[in-house]
Amino acid sequence: MRINGFIVPCMPVVVALGIILWAGGCQTAPPTESKRESLVEEAQAALKQMKAADPSLEEFLDKAHAYAIFPSVGKGGLIAGGAYGRGVVYQNGQFIGYADITQATVGAQIGGQAFRELVVFQNTESLERFKTGKLAFSANASAVALDRGVAKAARYTDGVAVFVQPLGGLMAEASIGGQQFTFQAK
Repeated sequence: MRINGFIVPCMPVVVALGIILWAGGCQTAPPTESKRESLVEEAQAALKQMKAADPSLEEFLDKAHAYAIFPSVGKGGLIAGGAYGRGVVYQNGQFIGYADITQATVGAQIGGQAFRELVVFQNTESLERFKTGKLAFSANASAVALDRGVAKAARYTDGVAVFVQPLGGLMAEASIGGQQFTFQAK
């Protein structure tokens, strides 16, 4: 199945992929220089589109210490589920590395979807937790759906704020699980 250009394979494949990725079977940075450059370009374009959807996001990011932008995260599930996406990390406006996001869930769920995710760090401590793999949180627990003016009222929780922008697909879920992040310096 194809959602906004993102291929979402059949559910058993997504579940297996989620389990493999959750176990760390994937390289964080893209394998070639051209793919790394492409990811940075995709991330910049995604951030531009997120700022267009909510102009107050620009001011929120200007005050932030750092952020990670994941231009496309694919998610799918049928009882068990998984998600994966690659992104880039900026600190004080400078590109510092690559990141990936993995998610595993279990519970009542069916479908597939794609979304963008922006993880914003308020301070050095929250960025360091992210970089050392100590930042993880329950799926969708602290994410804010991006809409006009949302960033103006956004608040940090434990030094982190998360914004999500749906790209396509449909997923119904009442599941538990969590997101895990991996960082690799450029």
